[in-house]
Amino acid sequence: MPMYEFQCNDCKTVFEELILRKTDTEDLKCPNCQSVDVTRVLSGFASVGGDGYNGPPTSSSCGSGGCS
Repeated sequence: MPMYEFQCNDCKTVFEELILRKTDTEDLKCPNCQSVDVTRVLSGFASVGGDGYNGPPTSSSCGSGGCS
């Protein structure tokens, strides 16, 4: 989903919005103070699965310490 992070230039609140079309940003308002003076900010990305790639998978017997 195209979630974007914005910051209000008036109250400095950071918030996320789902933006499907460029026109979705035309009526964008700060959820805290209702200001339309907002700026899109760079944000980190989320990944599903947690801790990343740790090499090829091992069999269940080797993974539990059964292989030497």
